[in-house]
Amino acid sequence: MFNNKNILITGGTGSFGKKYTDIILSQYKPNKIIVFSRDELKQYEMAQSHNDPCMRYFIGDVRDKQRLIEAMDGVDIVIHAAALKHVPVAEYNPMECIKTNIDGAQNVIDAALKNEVEKVIALSTDKASSPINLYGATKLASDKLFVAANNMVGKKKTRFSVVRYGNVVGSRGSVVPFFKKLIDEGVKELPITDPEMTRFLITLEDGVKFVLNNFARMHGGEIFIPKIPSMKMTELAKAMAPELPHKIIGIRPGEKMHEVMITADDRVVEFDDYYVITPTIQFSHVVDFTKNALGQEGKDIGIGFEYNSGNNTEWLTREQFLEMAKEFL
Repeated sequence: MFNNKNILITGGTGSFGKKYTDIILSQYKPNKIIVFSRDELKQYEMAQSHNDPCMRYFIGDVRDKQRLIEAMDGVDIVIHAAALKHVPVAEYNPMECIKTNIDGAQNVIDAALKNEVEKVIALSTDKASSPINLYGATKLASDKLFVAANNMVGKKKTRFSVVRYGNVVGSRGSVVPFFKKLIDEGVKELPITDPEMTRFLITLEDGVKFVLNNFARMHGGEIFIPKIPSMKMTELAKAMAPELPHKIIGIRPGEKMHEVMITADDRVVEFDDYYVITPTIQFSHVVDFTKNALGQEGKDIGIGFEYNSGNNTEWLTREQFLEMAKEFL
């Protein structure tokens, strides 16, 4: 799938881009991996450890369409990981978030069409499902842009899909490094927003592999969602520091009690280890989304099904969580 291909990753110096690059270099023989991002220092630092001859580093911002067009010349596969992701920052700087997450998404689409890129997958978030904060709203708009882009392809081979998943264990700003910092500082109690709060959890490696697998599965227009376990935040806190009591601090603005990745109004196809939200629009090319591009069959479960971290059937034990998070503890 990725051998002899030219691959571009927007926001490629982030945790996803690094892990994706590690896996591609260890398992495939790409022609080029192009890291496209705006941070010169992060690119310099990444180049010290990721210096394979196929690596290319392009300074650029997804807000700059012309630079994206230049960077995607000859590219076969694009992963769009660039985004402004910090919820409070987005609330205080709404237009900056819109320029990157919405305008930037359209620029990626336009550049991919211009260069007739074969396949594009955009990374999304649970916060795009019934959003209650600006970050989630911009990502919902981005998801809709990438789905609708499949109606703009004409005779071109380009296809666009989206991958959505929940919290990545150990990612910057997430609960695991936050709790670890507090524990290392010797706090007497851990802050919990609500005793009933739950979250989906996935490892970075599993998230990257899910994206990789979907390049082979995609027709174009799908939103792919993995079946992953949930955990109560109180259980996570007890796993990390069994001896510490908890202080209930209340839910913060823009925060949900349970993460939602599929709403009851989405039309859904269920496969063995993932779900697909099918498009709400008709494409000029007819697609049967109950079969993926590999010919594997799913079950159309229609509407009325909601997939959230509170109603999940798969739950992490403390021991399973500790194994999942061991490299960060």
